[in-house]
Amino acid sequence: MEALQASLAEHKDQIHLVIRLVLAAGFVAMVIAACVLNFHRAVGLLVISLVTMFFLVWDWMMERYSDWVWEVLAPIRVALTRNWFWIRWIIYMLLLVAVACWLALDTAQRGTRQLVSFFGLLLFIFLMLLFSKHPFRWSWRTLLCGTGLQFIFGLLILRTTSGLSALKWLGNQAEMFMSFADVGSKFVFGDSYTDHLFVFRVMPILVFLSSVISILYYVGFMPWLICKIGFIMQVTMGTSATESMAAAGNIFLGNTDSPLLIRPYISELTVSEIHAVMTGGFASISGTILGAFISFGVEASHLLTASLMSAPASLAIAKMFWPEKEASIKTSHHDLKMDKGGSQNMLEAASQGASRAVGLVANIIVNLIAFLALLAFFDAVLSWLGGMFDCPQLSFSLICSYVFMPLSFMMGVSWEDSFIVAELIGIKTLLNEFVAYQKLSELIKRRKAGGPEYVNHVKQYISVHSETIATYALCGFSNFAALGMSIGGLSAMAPDRRSDISSCGLRALIAGSISCFMTACIAGMLYIPDPQCQHFLITEFSNTNVTISPPLLTCCTQLYNSVTVYEPWNVTAGEGFSQSSLQGCCTLTPPKHFNCSWVL
Repeated sequence: MEALQASLAEHKDQIHLVIRLVLAAGFVAMVIAACVLNFHRAVGLLVISLVTMFFLVWDWMMERYSDWVWEVLAPIRVALTRNWFWIRWIIYMLLLVAVACWLALDTAQRGTRQLVSFFGLLLFIFLMLLFSKHPFRWSWRTLLCGTGLQFIFGLLILRTTSGLSALKWLGNQAEMFMSFADVGSKFVFGDSYTDHLFVFRVMPILVFLSSVISILYYVGFMPWLICKIGFIMQVTMGTSATESMAAAGNIFLGNTDSPLLIRPYISELTVSEIHAVMTGGFASISGTILGAFISFGVEASHLLTASLMSAPASLAIAKMFWPEKEASIKTSHHDLKMDKGGSQNMLEAASQGASRAVGLVANIIVNLIAFLALLAFFDAVLSWLGGMFDCPQLSFSLICSYVFMPLSFMMGVSWEDSFIVAELIGIKTLLNEFVAYQKLSELIKRRKAGGPEYVNHVKQYISVHSETIATYALCGFSNFAALGMSIGGLSAMAPDRRSDISSCGLRALIAGSISCFMTACIAGMLYIPDPQCQHFLITEFSNTNVTISPPLLTCCTQLYNSVTVYEPWNVTAGEGFSQSSLQGCCTLTPPKHFNCSWVL
């Protein structure tokens, strides 16, 4: 046995190689067999396999030949460095001309709506430059590249057909993936678990996602992905490795979890880097919390896009609002040692992830109880005070709607919706993002129900475009409760930097909020909502001469998909469509799956 163990130890590398080759060959055979049986069904598996193979080969080549490639490209690097001043300004001017041309063409085609969002974006950037901690010390490269990355991500996702399709597919997959948490909820709480929707259906999603993320950390996928995204931001924006990795980690982790990735380096960070780390935490939400917001009914695709777009924006705004004056530690992304957790196996990782979610779930529940109760109390007090001046409708929400209305209007929200979105921003900033998204979900449900837009001169819901901007603007932990958590968490990791961390807190909170608003501005510029078919059809068929147009055909198809045929003579339209719209569509473009004669 000792001789066998010695032989195995001596040839350990060869044995591991053989096992990996056998597993790889088996996986390739499985993919080929799946494609042969049904190629259309196996496209997803094939794409995942090819992408995985590409990155494995890329990492293998970079590990062995990166130094050689660096030396080969030395003449090009020297030439670029020598002429970098002129090259940089040529690139800036080309980008400026490209944006101006795009805005002119887009405005001519789609109207002036997105111009408000564009000028709002410029105004937010100007305010950050104006109130910078060290004026005129900011880096133009960080600002332009950060905003450029944000714009490119939005353009690829929101304005290209493939990007929109991929995003909708990803959102649907995320919703389907989170539905697996219902199995555990049903087993623990019984068949009636949906009667208490928030506690027994939404909160178990946090436990499930926390366990999954912990497993991804154990297998090494999450640290690998964070390093890749962080490296892209570091190279393009010129930021340090530590703050870039923390910003990338905020796409998936919370504002108190992402600093754990760079925990060994926090004591050595400059004040500007600490400010950037805190800003990144305030400008995004964790993947676990994102699952809860999706379960509220908020569009999953927009939440995923907002999490991705806010990462470069947070770095750009943070380095403008608190520019770098000190020398940062020289650490490359190769040398950065990320904390991957102490799990010994996959089951332990899953168990630790679920256990860590217990505190998160309890914290969310007790805070929601407290904040909603406080909100009701403040509303009652303000109504009492307002009644003394013949203004009993005075409330916390009303005050927020007027205070934050200029911000929501600058993001591109229509005037009639700006007060409602401003109320959501105020609730999110002063109370909690959960309360704000819960109220947004109520507005979405009212719109989809198709009820009256105004009741007693009070707007009941907002447009799809305003909902989208609000979704992006609220997608961050930038509130005063999170400020205390962030200062406490970072101070525990680096007690010697407590004073620096505390001094950065308020400015980081403001910078994180502005990062979310910038993301909302870009969404307002780029997002083209589907036509509001319920109102569009009513307006269209109220005219005497109705002509067939692409929007009309699209809306009639959407109406037909909502129709329920109970009996041949009982045909009912759903999703807020009226029977008169159904009759009008039947007259112009009769459907194939039911008989329109029973409608007419």
